[in-house]
Amino acid sequence: MRSDATIYVAGQTTLLGAAIVRALKRQRCLLIEERDPDFSDRAAVDAFLRRTSPEAMIIAAGASGGIHANQAFPAEFMQDNLLVACHLIDSAYRHGVGKLLYLGSSCSYPKHCPQPMRIESLLTGPLEPTNAPYAVAKLAGMTLCQAYRQQFGAMFIVGIPGDAFGPGDDFHPDRSHVIASLIRKMHEAKEGGAASVEVWGTGRPRRGFIFADDLASACLFVLRAYEGAEPINIAGDWDVSIKDVAELIKEVVGFSGALQFNASKPDGIPVKVLDGSRLYQMGWRPRHTIREALSATYQWFVGTQQEMPAVRSGA
Repeated sequence: MRSDATIYVAGQTTLLGAAIVRALKRQRCLLIEERDPDFSDRAAVDAFLRRTSPEAMIIAAGASGGIHANQAFPAEFMQDNLLVACHLIDSAYRHGVGKLLYLGSSCSYPKHCPQPMRIESLLTGPLEPTNAPYAVAKLAGMTLCQAYRQQFGAMFIVGIPGDAFGPGDDFHPDRSHVIASLIRKMHEAKEGGAASVEVWGTGRPRRGFIFADDLASACLFVLRAYEGAEPINIAGDWDVSIKDVAELIKEVVGFSGALQFNASKPDGIPVKVLDGSRLYQMGWRPRHTIREALSATYQWFVGTQQEMPAVRSGA
């Protein structure tokens, strides 16, 4: 990919999309800064790409959320992500996008695959039931990229990100992922003088979290340097339990109460840590510690709080 290629980030208002846009601006790249079309409308997507003519594209669009959101809105999550993949990937090919990076999901790995998760484990076993519809849609998008590559020779590549968090995250009580959910709950508990905060599950599951700004940096690195047909994991180097990350958030927020782990709530997949060795061998490494990343995320949350519904669900 040319260093001066015009790039379009689909999903500019998502956590990762916004982080990628920030990274592109810091690097003074040629960025298409227009409002996203309606990805569910094939004609609108077609017209947008015909008019803007991007030379490269990163697809960071599609509905996502934590366990509660995936259980509450499985049909919406699946349909939205299927339409994003079908409309954007096909239109990108027909309008001459030279290189495309589709961002899949670590949820697409089998629930009980060997850890850390390696590409060869994809499609080898059942998915985690709490987010299976979303995961199937992401698998479809990943496979569609490979199909266009196989049939038409399109330089469409697939990255599988770790569990991202950071400034711009969704802190809504019914949609947020675990870190954003816990930051909000502990902040409100601190402000309200609550004695404890509920955390869904046992706290034992482990996750490979990655700071959104580090993930954005890795995505741009992969877009420029990777041309493989198989997906590549885009992972940080943190392997941390939900309990440990909850304790870190408690310290960062300054909440002095107790953490109550509710084992009657679902844990999700027991371990979800990506093997990032291929990316590291190519020369990329994350820049932030987990404490720095959590602190930056909390400071952004405090500085940009908006009125939201009261917390009704766990993390």
